[in-house]
Amino acid sequence: MKYRINQRTGDKISEIGIGSAYMYEAGMEEAVRALRKAYEHGINYFDLAAGDGASFPIYGEAFDGIRNNVMFQIHFGADYTKGTYGWSLDLDTIKRAVDDQLGKLRTDYIDYGFIHCQDEHNDWETYQKNGILDYILEMQKAGVVRHIGLSSHTPGVIQEILNTGLVDMLMFSVNPAYDYGKGDYAHGDLDERAAVYKRCQKEGIGISVMKPFSGGQLLDASRSPFGRALSIYQCIQYALDKPGVLTVLPGAQSTEEIDALLAYYDQPETALDYAVISSFAPADASGKCVYCNHCKPCPVGLDIGLINKYYDLAVLGDDMAAGHYHALSKNASDCIGCGHCDKRCPFHVAQSARMKDIQAFFAQKK
Repeated sequence: MKYRINQRTGDKISEIGIGSAYMYEAGMEEAVRALRKAYEHGINYFDLAAGDGASFPIYGEAFDGIRNNVMFQIHFGADYTKGTYGWSLDLDTIKRAVDDQLGKLRTDYIDYGFIHCQDEHNDWETYQKNGILDYILEMQKAGVVRHIGLSSHTPGVIQEILNTGLVDMLMFSVNPAYDYGKGDYAHGDLDERAAVYKRCQKEGIGISVMKPFSGGQLLDASRSPFGRALSIYQCIQYALDKPGVLTVLPGAQSTEEIDALLAYYDQPETALDYAVISSFAPADASGKCVYCNHCKPCPVGLDIGLINKYYDLAVLGDDMAAGHYHALSKNASDCIGCGHCDKRCPFHVAQSARMKDIQAFFAQKK
């Protein structure tokens, strides 16, 4: 397992985490085995926006005695009064739901307490007016909530809430379908969504990825909005390549599904290559580097995707990006202009020309 650090909290978080949408369907025994196997193989981050309240006792059993070694996202707004998942903006309902979840999880603290499912601006207004935000802040002051997170599908709402400075972790839907305007939760255009990724990277806010497979649609050619299937490994790689992303949270409910996720680290680069998405990218994606590394190998050993990422972040004012760029063993000044990357780029980025722009930009940042 590989880990990434949340710059705002210092938490060391596994690149692959687990979502809980359908964990309960496996039943207590198999689900507990699956969670323990995930833990034994280094997965330490778990989202608790579960599909059913029956999931919480499963987590309580699986991590009894080792709770301090794992991290939970718990959502202030997820309601299981009727058993299955529901959404509420009623303060008393949320208080009861959180208390119930903590009891079933056998824990007295929350690693990341989430401002839950804010997809409309009036959701955020109601969340504050009804006292829910104050409740989370009180829980944080008391030490029950260690850090505050935000769950949303909507870039405009995300930007508004990030302006408060409260958010340490964003749960956002990251996949090529949504980024390219396909699907029920494809809110915001390509640039608006990219701005969220880059802002989180710049401000040290981690992103935990929900819906990496677009609800399974991307894995099934007959249901994919693009008419062709991607693998789980292409989808995971796509999400992990986005600025700010710390962990991807696919659902899993069996030891076999945990094995399949862990096999991501055994895949050859060819199996992780998602450049096929260029065939269904919208016109406004042309000429924009998505850090897919399809341009590799560079004849002189440049990590072109990483150079582009640091450049994009530095342009936005991320001071750390310049330092990371200058620490590379080779950077844009080493480009020989051979055009190899230009020919290989599926998004039609003129990388050799861009390297000159990048070199000039960072020359001013020394």
